[in-house]
Amino acid sequence: MESTTSEDKKTCSSSVDVEQEFDPAAKFGSRLLTDKEEVFNHNAWDNVEWDDEQEQYALAQVERHASSPVPEELRDQYHANPADYWNKFYHINENRFFKDRNWLRLEFPELFRTLTPTAGSKRIFEVGCGAGNTMFPLLQENQNPELFIYGADYSSTAVDVVKSNPSYDESKCRAFVWDLTSSSIPDDIEPESLDFVVLIFVLSALHPDTWKQAVANVHKMLKPGGVVLLRDYGRHDLAQLRFKAGRMLDKNFYIRGDGTRVYFFTSEELESMFTARREGGDSPMFEVQQNAVDRRLIVNRSKKLKMYRVWLQCKFKKL
Repeated sequence: MESTTSEDKKTCSSSVDVEQEFDPAAKFGSRLLTDKEEVFNHNAWDNVEWDDEQEQYALAQVERHASSPVPEELRDQYHANPADYWNKFYHINENRFFKDRNWLRLEFPELFRTLTPTAGSKRIFEVGCGAGNTMFPLLQENQNPELFIYGADYSSTAVDVVKSNPSYDESKCRAFVWDLTSSSIPDDIEPESLDFVVLIFVLSALHPDTWKQAVANVHKMLKPGGVVLLRDYGRHDLAQLRFKAGRMLDKNFYIRGDGTRVYFFTSEELESMFTARREGGDSPMFEVQQNAVDRRLIVNRSKKLKMYRVWLQCKFKKL
């Protein structure tokens, strides 16, 4: 794909709430495709609505995947020790695969408000921290002496990569191995002590049977009023439609060539997951602050290719 020029860098969020009609006037800085003849004039377009042809293509691709799933005898192998596949991934790629998230300020500005000198005591937990691609950009800008950032991953190799970063300083941050789906929260974190939990492309790597436990752990760690910041793959994203035969583990759940898993969500699934009733109670665990979809059309102008991306973005406040 062609590199993104300074002309193509985003200047505002392109995530649109699923309950609201898109208002171009409210998204100054977005690039909107109003004339299909101009599609190859730029590298990317925001908030692109799919036409019937693209919808039918997506459905046909998923139907093709379902007709040739992962052989049943291999599925348990992928589910048994998912961390092993991520260890291999980070052993090969170290910190080269994931780029710093330059979109982080646009989509999650509340994180950057914790960095000011007068923000006071703030605790952030990046779950599924990988190479620390949220942790380190925040630490590099931080001016708040009372900020502390935790990072955890169930890949011990990923945690080693974080700890080897020159910016890693245990007076300001701490990284450790922990599985979000485990039966208890980390020893390093007290219940109801966190202001933010960051889940960026994390839930999609988990087996659907473990989502309930994952959300319960997040709820237990957050302060009342604390917020989950979530971004993940949406249903029929390019990454889903590109899968070959023999990669579907279950409906909308796939195994990549490197053995890591990925699920493709709907907005309704994520909202239902976090607004479920708390254990033994009648009230929901979280309220929805944002439930949005980011539909992007990425263009390879030299090859005349159109690639449709779908990401979901949510903010859930603990009640």
